[in-house]
Amino acid sequence: MKILVTGGAGFIGSHITDGLLNLGHEVCIIDNLSTGQIENVNPEAKFYLMDIRSEEVSKLFKMEKPDVLIHQAAQMDVRKSVADPLYDADVNIKGTLNLLQNCIKNDVKKVLFASTGGAIYGEQETFPCDETHPTRPISPYGVAKQTVERYLHFYQVEYGLSYSVLRYANIYGPRQNPKGEAGVIAIFANKMLAGEQPVINGDGKQTRDYSYVGDVVQANLKCLPRTETEVFNVGTSIETDVNELFNLINGLTGNKVEEKHGPGLAGEQSRSVISYQKAKEVLGWEPKVDLKTGLANTVEFFRG
Repeated sequence: MKILVTGGAGFIGSHITDGLLNLGHEVCIIDNLSTGQIENVNPEAKFYLMDIRSEEVSKLFKMEKPDVLIHQAAQMDVRKSVADPLYDADVNIKGTLNLLQNCIKNDVKKVLFASTGGAIYGEQETFPCDETHPTRPISPYGVAKQTVERYLHFYQVEYGLSYSVLRYANIYGPRQNPKGEAGVIAIFANKMLAGEQPVINGDGKQTRDYSYVGDVVQANLKCLPRTETEVFNVGTSIETDVNELFNLINGLTGNKVEEKHGPGLAGEQSRSVISYQKAKEVLGWEPKVDLKTGLANTVEFFRG
C-alpha cells in the first residue's frame, strides 16, 4: 500500500515509517519540521516539507494518491494548549480537517489517528480506565483530540471513511524531542546526561502510563489492515509517578542529580493510566517492553 504519514520526521511518526517500510509499504511523509528532525526521516520514504494546514496538501494528495493516512502530526504540548488554545485548535482541528477533506476527495481508504489516552479522559474515575470511560478533557489539547474523534465519526457516517483511533498513553523512547515542554523522560535524560538540573513540576506524585514507542508502532501496524471503525487505548495499565521516574533515570545516567521540585502547572491531570484490554482482545496487541528496559534504551540513545 501507499501510506501518507503526517509528522513522519517526528518521534513517533518516524518509528511508524520505519515499521511500514520494513513491511514493504510505500511511504510518503508530510512534516513542517517544527518539532521533527530531518535526520529522523527514513531515506526510503518520500519527504515533503509541508504544514498540514497548507493549501499545498491538496496538490500532494492528488499527486501521490495514498491508500491510507496515518495522522501523527500535532501540537502536542498540553501546557502550550492552555496558554494558546487558538493555535492548538488551528493545528489540531483545522489542520486535521484539511487532511480529512483531501482524504474524501482522493478516495483514501482508511485513516489511523493518533489521539490521547491521557488528556481525553480528564480526571479519571477508574484506574486503569477503558475506552468506555467518560471523556472530560481539562486541556484544549484534549478537547481538540476529542473533537477530531467526533469529526472522524462524521466522515465515516457521511462518506464511509474507515478509521482507527489510537488513544496513546505517554509515549517515550529514542528520538523523542528533549527540547520542548512535553516528553518528561527525554527532558530528564537529556538534562541529567548533560549534568544539568531537571525540575519536577509540583510534588511529583502525579502519575502517568508510560508506553515504549516500539510497542506503539506495533499497535498501528495491527490496525492497518482492518476495515472496522474502532477506538483503542494504547498503554501499559501501569501507573508511575514522576518522582519514581526521576529516580529511575537518575540511576541509569549515573550522575545522581539532586531531586528538585518547582510549582505545579495548569492543565495537568493528577493521575492517568489506561487499560489495553480491548487492544489485546481485538488486535492481539499488548505492550512488550517494560519501563526499565525502555528507559535504558532511551538513556543510551541520548548518551549517543
